[in-house]
Amino acid sequence: MIRSVLRQTNKDIARLVNTTRWSLCGLQVSWMEEKSLRQWVAANVASLAGCMLLGLDPIWTALLVVLGGLVIIVELLNTAIEACVDYVSTDHHPLAKKAKDVASAAVFSSAILWVSVWVVVLVS
Repeated sequence: MIRSVLRQTNKDIARLVNTTRWSLCGLQVSWMEEKSLRQWVAANVASLAGCMLLGLDPIWTALLVVLGGLVIIVELLNTAIEACVDYVSTDHHPLAKKAKDVASAAVFSSAILWVSVWVVVLVS
């Protein structure tokens, strides 16, 4: 019984290592190939610097950091969707355009949310 538990634990650890490796590969290729990701990361760094310079309440800072992170996450998903669409076909098709446009709209929406909170912080 102990051996089977150890075997399963080793498999779980190996899977975690592989999953981490694949995730880091995804981050690396996205960083290298996606200018928009690098721009959003720069915007996040500027946002955090702004939070510090303004001496914002930790709750506002946390909210802005989380929303900035959300923009980055959605940008990564947008990149994945675009890659899948491009893999399936390079032909122009209304559904391919729709998929790419909707994924882009998701990035835009998350960015608007982030900027809206910044507006609330600056106005209040």
